[in-house]
Amino acid sequence: MSALSDNLVTFAILTYLIAMISHAVEYALGNARTRVAVASPARELVGAGVGGGGVVTPKSPAPVPPSADASTRRPRIAGLVAVGATALAAVLHLAALVTRGLAADRMPWGNMYEFVLTVTFIGVAAWLVVLWKRPSLRKLGLFLTLVMVLLVATAELVLYVPIVPLVPALNSYWFVIHVSTIVFASGIFLLGAVPAVGFLMRNGYEQQGKRSFPYTLAKRLPSAVGLERLTFALHAFAFPIFTFAVIAGAIWAEAAWGRPWGWDPKETWAFISWVVYAGYLHARATPSVKRNVATWLAVLGFLTMLMNLFGVNIFFTGLHSYGGLD
Repeated sequence: MSALSDNLVTFAILTYLIAMISHAVEYALGNARTRVAVASPARELVGAGVGGGGVVTPKSPAPVPPSADASTRRPRIAGLVAVGATALAAVLHLAALVTRGLAADRMPWGNMYEFVLTVTFIGVAAWLVVLWKRPSLRKLGLFLTLVMVLLVATAELVLYVPIVPLVPALNSYWFVIHVSTIVFASGIFLLGAVPAVGFLMRNGYEQQGKRSFPYTLAKRLPSAVGLERLTFALHAFAFPIFTFAVIAGAIWAEAAWGRPWGWDPKETWAFISWVVYAGYLHARATPSVKRNVATWLAVLGFLTMLMNLFGVNIFFTGLHSYGGLD
């Protein structure tokens, strides 16, 4: 089971890569469409002598080149292939988690490698739900699959550890309650960071007329308004779950260590993330705060989550060190 899980992760990475390349093809061909001649509404006046009555005849519509349909069909086919590959990669991703859990005879959240795999799966699963509801956001999939390739490949190549039993501190029903909610919220925050960055680029391209890199990458993204609304919806959904996860962690800490809060590095950065995300939601609800300013707070919140996930586990030691690389 363990070897099968490892192979499934590898196949998932390759399939995410195929999805990313397909999205890139759609993105590149999106505006490469053949100009199509259309019938002109104007009418040509043909005079019959000076001062005489004229005969009005409509102009014949120009023929539509056969290549025009192909030029609009190719990007759509590439986009559909990308979505199909993303869905297949998500299935492989889930199968890798299930087989890992069966091999370990526990939930697959016992170390940093398993945690990253689970968070990324939640992110891509949430993306497929969003895409099912709003197919017009498909081009955002290029950036989502890029994030998936980077994070899942990092987990497999850098963070991988063999299966080991849980340490005694994790043998509690609070393990499922606390970690499942923190994983779920983190996965939604991961997804929320993608339209947040997309909005900042698209807004710069639309409103501020910026035509330099990376703003030019956003010219084929959905509208800035739609991206900003999606960013807010995802964060508003995830924040209460994240709040509950932090509270559940404090209750678990009281039961396991005799104190609910001790400013352990993991706890400290979780609190920092909570404050930043709360600040984002407050700024988003304040009419006087510009949407791009508020969205920068959402991006900052995700950076603090990455610090809590990678930086704290690698550079600090504390009561949560069992969730690290070993």
